[in-house]
Amino acid sequence: MKKIVLLSDTHGYIDNKILKFCIDADEIWHAGDWGPDINRTLETLNKPIKGVFGNIDGTEIRNIYPETKIFTIENMKIAMKHIAGYPEKYNIETKSLLKLEKPDIFICGHSHILRVIKDKTYNCIYINPGAAGFYGFHNIRTMIIFKLENGRIFDMNIVELGKRTQYENKK
Repeated sequence: MKKIVLLSDTHGYIDNKILKFCIDADEIWHAGDWGPDINRTLETLNKPIKGVFGNIDGTEIRNIYPETKIFTIENMKIAMKHIAGYPEKYNIETKSLLKLEKPDIFICGHSHILRVIKDKTYNCIYINPGAAGFYGFHNIRTMIIFKLENGRIFDMNIVELGKRTQYENKK
């Protein structure tokens, strides 16, 4: 069994609320738009980190993380890409990716809109954790925690991190 913390769109901001959940996770996944220093902060937790770069990420992140990541964990195939759209509104690259890879779970970010949808067209679970950072138009900062075990996803929880307009001490 693996406990996963899924983040996206931190845009250079991470705080103790986020890190508290990351400490208890087996792995940390980030769906892009990391921003400066986020990967270095997460690396100090000594947890496996999986992720993709987003449209705001510079050379440092792009040299570490790919545009698209495909991997298998706990007998589940995962596909991750930052800019994708959403079920019935995917961009053309994402449609091709989903047809070719046939993932069990598809993860993206970019929109800052938290969504979890059973995609019947591509027979996968679509997950966008929303935005954990302060930059953007979202009202509530969010992330998702879930568990994977032997081909199933369970104990999925949306974590509300507070209002986008309420800064806390930056870690």
